[in-house]
Amino acid sequence: MDDQRKRWHSLRTICNAILWINRTGAQWRELDKLADTYPPWQTVYYHFGQFKLRGVWEELLDNLVVKERKRQQREATPSLLAIDSQSVKIMQFITEETGIDAHKLINGRKRSIAVDRLGLPWSLAVTSANTSDNEAGRLVIDRLSGKVPRLKLIAADHEYKVSFIAQVEAAGYQAEIARGRLVKSQKVAGALCPRRTVGRLNGVLAAVPRRDSISGRSAGADGCSGMWKKQ
Repeated sequence: MDDQRKRWHSLRTICNAILWINRTGAQWRELDKLADTYPPWQTVYYHFGQFKLRGVWEELLDNLVVKERKRQQREATPSLLAIDSQSVKIMQFITEETGIDAHKLINGRKRSIAVDRLGLPWSLAVTSANTSDNEAGRLVIDRLSGKVPRLKLIAADHEYKVSFIAQVEAAGYQAEIARGRLVKSQKVAGALCPRRTVGRLNGVLAAVPRRDSISGRSAGADGCSGMWKKQ
């Protein structure tokens, strides 16, 4: 990152400090107790903000996802993504972008994420918990623009409805909505399939990768929940 500043601390050390905050959920000022290891908290926080404003975190995630797919001998980008959301509680004293998920009775934030069959994230959005899945899903779709050239199909569960489907189709993709059981195909939503089906069913490509991929990704985020809840 070229910000025309004379650098006293290496970016690697600064990134390590940010990752430590993310992993532990500690306050920024706690970094001063580790002065022998990390730079002053003001320096770390400044760079965190700059990375966020310049889209560095998103670019870094995109590059890592592509490298991991190639490592597993897959195409650089997927042709199918699955989207889902999860509401999580926030830490105390947080007042911005919070709300109550009336369905799950959780006061906090909602994280929506689109993953491929490997469970790798391609787009995500963090909103207040009272944001509908449709609205949050549309944000996720908007952030896919230009990132996944091979993408053809986006699969979701029954919480994603007409407005989400319209957004997906306007972006040039197909939408398939899964139910809890087998139902007849619907033209507007594509061929529906069992909620936990992956691969092919009776010779027909199923719409949705296993929800385990998304649930596992969300569970991993819980283990590093500092930035989800505080930022």
